[in-house]
Amino acid sequence: MNYYAADVVFPVAGPAIKKGVVAMDEDGVVKGVFNPGEIDETLIEQFKGALIPGFINAHCHLELSHMLGVVPRRTGLPTFLSTVINERGNHEMKLEEAIEAADKLMYENGIQAVGDHVNSAVTAKIKETSPIKYHTFVEVMATTKEDVVTRIDIAKEIEFHFDYKHSSITPHAPYSCSKFLFKTLKRAISEDNIISIHNQESDEENKLFRYKEGEFLDFFEKMDVVMEDFRAQARNSIQSYLPYIPAKNKLILVHNTYTSIKDLDFVDRMGRSVYFCLCPKANLYIEDRIPKINNFILGGHDIVIGTDSLASNDTLDILEELKVIHQEYPELDFNETIKWATLNGAKALNLDSELGSLEVGKRPGLLLLEGMDTFKLNPKVKVRRIR
Repeated sequence: MNYYAADVVFPVAGPAIKKGVVAMDEDGVVKGVFNPGEIDETLIEQFKGALIPGFINAHCHLELSHMLGVVPRRTGLPTFLSTVINERGNHEMKLEEAIEAADKLMYENGIQAVGDHVNSAVTAKIKETSPIKYHTFVEVMATTKEDVVTRIDIAKEIEFHFDYKHSSITPHAPYSCSKFLFKTLKRAISEDNIISIHNQESDEENKLFRYKEGEFLDFFEKMDVVMEDFRAQARNSIQSYLPYIPAKNKLILVHNTYTSIKDLDFVDRMGRSVYFCLCPKANLYIEDRIPKINNFILGGHDIVIGTDSLASNDTLDILEELKVIHQEYPELDFNETIKWATLNGAKALNLDSELGSLEVGKRPGLLLLEGMDTFKLNPKVKVRRIR
């Protein structure tokens, strides 16, 4: 048995413990979390800082890891998407190497599990041997009725390459999916299929759905995307497509940079399980803006954290995402935000029976936040993997 103590332990599922002790066996399974004085001090390995479970990265695109530094910053989403589409094939010589390096980087940064979006099976080999647990979301895109069945079949073929217990088919984004695709997917997927969809990452998305105008029309023209059947909805995108998402499926809405209070009220009235994923560094990289986080907190919504990809970020590090959030919202309590980065993410990916909190029987990993000033996250805090 191994015993680890620090200035503070954040079990996440319960209150923080000053001078707490975590007991783990040789396999990293938690055997107990103790108050000071309950364990013989001669048996304990002492650390300065805070002990927490491993991070959960609820949103990533591992297959874009070869695009670090390729896309300019602050271009807005339509231009960003155009650049990724046009450039991703020009850097494929280093793709497999970049994926392996990104997987290793995430583990070194304390990430225990990842919700990863794919358009191909290129990441399957790395995921088979990685110490990270992955839930793979195979994206489907189709704007014309004729393409829908073919695109879903292709997605099913891609999904075959991944762990069937931890993979699912998902619509990519409202602007890349027709109403017919949403309706067809509703019939084609099972109730245990987690859905993770890019949501309101840009105000241009809302303009498209409200008025059928804005930069996305230029994007579609450049990409030869047919949008003849699309009609202005006179409301934001989420209010237009959410009724077509099957109600019993767990849903992760990713980015939410331009999600309004009215949008959140609309989601609440739907009465379904929704996790809102924040990727602040990517939002700043692409749109130079992050979501109005207080709106999600005031509404009692479940928040999770993602990194997005190295096409829209300079690292894949959940701690760095938390630092951005705390810098923008210094009044936030780390006791709350650590849940977003751990247990909430594990719940969203159906991995909370094993990951996300320091609870007996789980194997969640163990991280040390060095430089942590008891309950306050500061920019100098660093993460170190203990288990």
